[in-house]
Amino acid sequence: MNIPTNTTRRQFLRHTGLAATAIGFPTIIPARVLGADAPSNKINILQIGCGRIGRGMDMPGILRQNSTRLVAVCDLDSLRVADAKTMVDGHYQKNNIALSTTTYGDYRRALEHPDIDAVSVSTPDHWHAEPVIAAAQMGKDIYVQKPLAMTIKEGRAVSDIVRANNRIFQIGSQQRSGAQFRIACEMVRNGRIGKVHTVRIGLPSDPSGGSTTEIPVPANLDYAMWLGCTPQASYTKDRVHAQGDKNKGSYDERPGWLRIEDYCLGMITGWGSHHVDIAHWGMDTEHTGPIAIEGKAEFPKSGLWTVHGPYHIEAKYANGATVIIDHTFPNGVRFEGSDGWIFVTRGAERVTSSDPIPKGNAAKALQASKPEILSTPLGADEIHLHDSPKNDHHLDWVTAMQTRKPAATTAEVAHRSTSACALGWISMKLGRKLTWNPEKEQFAGDDTANSMLSRPQRTPYGIDNMKKS
Repeated sequence: MNIPTNTTRRQFLRHTGLAATAIGFPTIIPARVLGADAPSNKINILQIGCGRIGRGMDMPGILRQNSTRLVAVCDLDSLRVADAKTMVDGHYQKNNIALSTTTYGDYRRALEHPDIDAVSVSTPDHWHAEPVIAAAQMGKDIYVQKPLAMTIKEGRAVSDIVRANNRIFQIGSQQRSGAQFRIACEMVRNGRIGKVHTVRIGLPSDPSGGSTTEIPVPANLDYAMWLGCTPQASYTKDRVHAQGDKNKGSYDERPGWLRIEDYCLGMITGWGSHHVDIAHWGMDTEHTGPIAIEGKAEFPKSGLWTVHGPYHIEAKYANGATVIIDHTFPNGVRFEGSDGWIFVTRGAERVTSSDPIPKGNAAKALQASKPEILSTPLGADEIHLHDSPKNDHHLDWVTAMQTRKPAATTAEVAHRSTSACALGWISMKLGRKLTWNPEKEQFAGDDTANSMLSRPQRTPYGIDNMKKS
């Protein structure tokens, strides 16, 4: 019997006539019996990571989709996974849906459940690549928070493995689904501002500090696994995430790991992966990267937190444009061309409580040097970019899973935007100009810079220690 390689588990069971109960899982009743709202028509999703972004953005984004069921939640903090179950079960109970969410402490065990169709990964940055690769190898579709990976080597592996396994992918670059960002990029791509010569990107910066005082690891946290492939380190209150009552803001507080280079590269990837993605979209450089980059930054000299503070980066692209990233620019993306400019930002929208608050003219979501740049409608023969349904990034992912057509972002697009930010980080660390080959993904004649394209990985974690398939 020939079974298509992209056949889903449910399709396989129906195709072969095997009952799901024969392998120890509940029977999936065909849609023709229960109608359009049958459980077999729903996409079963596993949420990995139930902290600030998972609980505040990704879980709500999944729960509002009628065609999905959030059937399992996973976190290394047992208090957070219990809170997530309460949240999800409460949502379904309120909507008269009979569903009890399964909880896990180890995503690897959760992925073994054959009823899981897709995963949403909302973990710290150093825990992005491994679960994404594992999910792709096990035939699950994937949504992962940005940035895609900690290193360029990891990002390349993720993109290649997702593509090889024919998985639907979406990264949490939700600006791709925002109307103003699409419109800005369409106007730039269709020449409304002439030839683009400069793109200015404004990002926030992080403070130094953080307590280095070692304290006992909370009993509810699997700290050994939380560290993962990173070096062994003592537990402090400012290294991981806040402990305490979720009702008193412990989930809203920006976690300490975002300010430590072992787990995050700082704002250059934290916010940079959002805005560089938009710059690439507008310049039509989504599948390449800069050819030269030079950066400088201030790095903390004391305290626990090690990510960069104030910074300035200039990246040259083969199309002749220069992308300038600076902490003093207004938060957003400004495309400058021979015939005018367009500035796009989130406006007053804030995804988390720590997001910067735009002020004055910079608070306007979409601006241009001349009104007609934005007011002139696109012609039928002009470039029309991906338009997410209802400007909803999670719905865009769900739609892609249903149609098996690409979502707003692919793994390769995500890798290229993240890698451009990682190149900026390397240039800031070295403080000098670097020449980059975006096809080979190597620096020209610079062994020191090339050594920073990957990191040592502590066993048994890290993509180098994963079973390959």
